[in-house]
Amino acid sequence: MRLLLVEDDPLLGKATRTGLEQDGYAIDWVHDGASAESALLTHVYDAILLDLGLPGVDGITLLKELRRKGHLMPVLIITARDGVPDRITGLDSGADDFIIKPFDLDELAARLRAAIRRGSGRAQALIEHGRLVVDPAGHTAQLDGAALSLTAREFAVLLALLQHRGQVLSRARLEESLYGWGEEIESNALEVYVHHLRRKIGRDLIRTVNRVGYCIDRPGNGD
Repeated sequence: MRLLLVEDDPLLGKATRTGLEQDGYAIDWVHDGASAESALLTHVYDAILLDLGLPGVDGITLLKELRRKGHLMPVLIITARDGVPDRITGLDSGADDFIIKPFDLDELAARLRAAIRRGSGRAQALIEHGRLVVDPAGHTAQLDGAALSLTAREFAVLLALLQHRGQVLSRARLEESLYGWGEEIESNALEVYVHHLRRKIGRDLIRTVNRVGYCIDRPGNGD
């Protein structure tokens, strides 16, 4: 999954990016609201981590503008402002959650998973699809109760398709969920990941839509 981190503190931003990358996320990090707006014009994100005290466009103004434009991805506010009025303002402006600096990276990751889960309409932490069970928190998958050996990128592709069951995800959309800025994308990497997944979980689960992308159908729609 690809996240946009909007944080002007260089030390905190670097630590947050590194920690979340180790947790399997692709991270784009910007330092101000104007750069965040530019990033959102050209990229699709699964969630945004948003500081409030930004130079130029402040976090609340940016958040309100995102929601006004119809951006629906989860937004978690990360800030040193711990007053109740600040939390109320942030939540009423469209934030999905609020975490106070300094924060524990494991807690931040858990709050991210919860927000993304709610955003996709799931109540359960595990994703169950027929014989397949995926645990986003543990980065594990099982088929018929047996553990699957998946690379980080194979797991990311499978998770993206399962979280958007019934939707055809284009090659570009899937690649965006795998790679952050500055990471080189090999021309046939996505096809290789899908090929390996089909070998491990069965050829029929992931459907190819010619010249468009890939899809995991909802149960009862060809699955």
